[in-house]
Amino acid sequence: MNYKQLHYFLRVAKAGSIARAAEQLRLAPQTISAQIGTLEEALGTELFRRAGRRLELTAAGQLTLSYADEIFQIGRELEETVRNRAGRSDLLFRVGVADVVPKSIAYRLLAPALGSAGRVRLICREDKLERLFAELAIHKVDLVIADRPLPSELGVKGYSHSLGRTPIAFYAVPGLAARYQEGFPQSLDGAPMLIPSDGATMRGALTRWFSEHQIEPHIVGEFDDTALMKAFGKAGAGIFPAPAILADEIQEQYAAEIIGRADSVAARYYAISVERKLTHPAVVAISEAAKTDLFVDDKAPARS
Repeated sequence: MNYKQLHYFLRVAKAGSIARAAEQLRLAPQTISAQIGTLEEALGTELFRRAGRRLELTAAGQLTLSYADEIFQIGRELEETVRNRAGRSDLLFRVGVADVVPKSIAYRLLAPALGSAGRVRLICREDKLERLFAELAIHKVDLVIADRPLPSELGVKGYSHSLGRTPIAFYAVPGLAARYQEGFPQSLDGAPMLIPSDGATMRGALTRWFSEHQIEPHIVGEFDDTALMKAFGKAGAGIFPAPAILADEIQEQYAAEIIGRADSVAARYYAISVERKLTHPAVVAISEAAKTDLFVDDKAPARS
């Protein structure tokens, strides 16, 4: 693989034309065109097709672009890591956060890392859990923050360190909350409910809790994105579940009040790493702060 040709391809793909990429690189358009032609010949396929005055990526071009982005990102990380170690400056800390973890909880969990011993440079990315586990396996991330342990069937070598748990509460705008607070939890029978979609860890636990209490809420909406679910709740579309630890924040941001808590339904969070015993100073800071400062509800007795 000729990485200069790959670099030219990447710049053209981002710029949308050879002329614009040539201007950015201060090269002749003919030089870039010839190099991309050589790359296409080596790969045995066309990477671009013309659409009017612009170049569009073919299916092979889209695939090549995804790999090129990753290749050069790894190169930049390698350069930064080596320079940091040589200069003994910032400690690079790469974290993957599962997209189902509320952003405010992710922040609360990760903030102690920035105050850990030494200077820490946090590189944080959000993605589907399965992709983050794959990146952990090839050491592209140092840690994954998740709402479930690492499944053994994935065959990924890693260890799940529990950070704590927080009970789930039900929230609604004041007018709606007032209608359902009395007689909770039976008052939720037939109530308009916004819930996480199938596949979410919380969904199964909520379904069992409703069944145990003989409650059949009226499901108004199901959501992959919990922030979107809360936005619908703020608009008064229905009652929504969220971690009890976020009560003050939810009241401030979404003008929603707690109707009641389902203490037997808990959101759990894990730090997943390749270390059996936590030694990375940033990870140790996260684990200690979560257990001593953040998840105080972990020690609270269940009420229902």
